[in-house]
Amino acid sequence: MPDDIIAEALRLLRSRYIFPDKAEEAARLVETHRAAEAYDGLDEAALGERITADLFTVCADKHLRVRQRDPALGTTLTPEELEAAWYERERLEGYRIVKVERLPGNVGLIELSGIADAANGGRAIAAAMELVAQTHALIFDLRSNRGGSPDGVTFWCSFLFKDSMTHLNSIYDGESGRTKQFWSLPWLPGPRYLDRPVYVLCGGDTFSAGEEFCYNLKHLGRAALIGEVTRGGAHPTDFLPLSETMEITIPIARSVHPLTETNWEGVGVEPDVVVPVAEAYAVAYRAALRHVVDSSASGGIRDQAREALGGLPEGLPDVPAPKPTARPESEEPQHMPGE
Repeated sequence: MPDDIIAEALRLLRSRYIFPDKAEEAARLVETHRAAEAYDGLDEAALGERITADLFTVCADKHLRVRQRDPALGTTLTPEELEAAWYERERLEGYRIVKVERLPGNVGLIELSGIADAANGGRAIAAAMELVAQTHALIFDLRSNRGGSPDGVTFWCSFLFKDSMTHLNSIYDGESGRTKQFWSLPWLPGPRYLDRPVYVLCGGDTFSAGEEFCYNLKHLGRAALIGEVTRGGAHPTDFLPLSETMEITIPIARSVHPLTETNWEGVGVEPDVVVPVAEAYAVAYRAALRHVVDSSASGGIRDQAREALGGLPEGLPDVPAPKPTARPESEEPQHMPGE
């Protein structure tokens, strides 16, 4: 059975991985270790960890993993059934929206454990943004965000830009050779959040689509990032069964940001203000409250902000205004043939 799992993993790696040369090199390394009986006697969990570590030595790709499969997702499920199961999980998890709160001083807080697909979670995302629409500043807590959908990132980010003219990201698909562009949406089912500061909390557990959220807003100058460097995974991934109990996750595409012409793979997203993740909330809240105090908010709201400031620790660092990366001289939406 281990030989069958390894053989299928290497077949899928060679046929699907976004970097074919790396796939071949990594596959040969695993074959060498298999011939040396390095995987003999391992249970499934240990086998997955060992193969994953061997693949990482060549590819250094944190999305590339062999692991035990969720028992609910056996190989008998069709792609449509797998998608339905994933959507149901998102629904039961509140579309990955952990918390929506109005803090004293009229500061909004949204905590996300992941990024739900827009087709599935769009109504919940719009409802969350509706609840913070009247706040004077907004904090997104992505410190425990493990990723999700690029379409979901586009939907969330679109609330923070005024129209459809913001190119958020692009994804190159290895199998088709085509690049899909992601632009802010021209219409949303709720008010946009404009002309007010946005702060994003991030750290070493922020991964994948959560990192794209951070990367987009940082380089477009729409938000200040506070916390620690993110985990560093920028490759959209397919989840493929190896058996009833094992699967491989294979990156089949790569992000190419329109402004940096690169992504955060392997390096993570660098915050604008580097502080321990446990201190990131206080730093962001202090910056938001100081904005409210200096704003044209009503006297009662400013009094709330001053009182809340008095309860925060002293010596917290200041948060500089975010600065956008320089834009190309000309950038217009480009649609691929047939779309």
